Amino acid sequence: MYIILFGAPGVGKGTQAKLISQKYNIPQISTGDMLREAIRQRTELGKKAEAIIARGELVSDDIMLGLISERISQPDCKNGFILDGFPRTIAQAEGLEKLFKEKKLPQPICIEIVVPENVIIKRLTSRRICEKCGAIFDPVVNPIPPDNKCAKCGGRIVQREDDNEETIHKRLQVYHEQTAPVRDYYRKVDKFYTIDGNRPIEQVLKEIEDILTSVFQQA
Repeated sequence: MYIILFGAPGVGKGTQAKLISQKYNIPQISTGDMLREAIRQRTELGKKAEAIIARGELVSDDIMLGLISERISQPDCKNGFILDGFPRTIAQAEGLEKLFKEKKLPQPICIEIVVPENVIIKRLTSRRICEKCGAIFDPVVNPIPPDNKCAKCGGRIVQREDDNEETIHKRLQVYHEQTAPVRDYYRKVDKFYTIDGNRPIEQVLKEIEDILTSVFQQA
């Protein structure tokens, strides 16, 4: 089971990816987490990425695809995986398609989660994170403890600098400009689905499960 989850910041991709990962026992692959882990482990690609980030530059598609190639070659990916928030550009989509062909993997199931912009802004401005371990808190899924400390690691819970309304508008604009062509790229294949993310988490998950069941019944 190979899944690509699309969606703007704040639509609930990460939450759904974690739930799908647990239900189907396949890993969630977040490019941000993967990049941080490669840097922490001092892999060759991680060292290259760290140097680029230190210069204030964006990590190239080649390095990101190299990290993905390394990650999906690991044993826990033998039955599939979920790509959370990748690809974001046509070049990344083309590179990913080539990678799938090289590894003889089946065509991924692409699921786009959509949520109205005003709802996304409300979600993100109320979101908080642990400054130590990066755990995410919000009023619905994971409320902030009264002592404002992460139960997992004891870190202080804070608001991300870019979780303000002005920055969120800019991030959404960039997302739509970059991702609209990627959406069209994947709509050319049969396994592309768009679902409403402005519903309770359980309802969104149920629709994703129905899509996955339908795809495998047709296979």
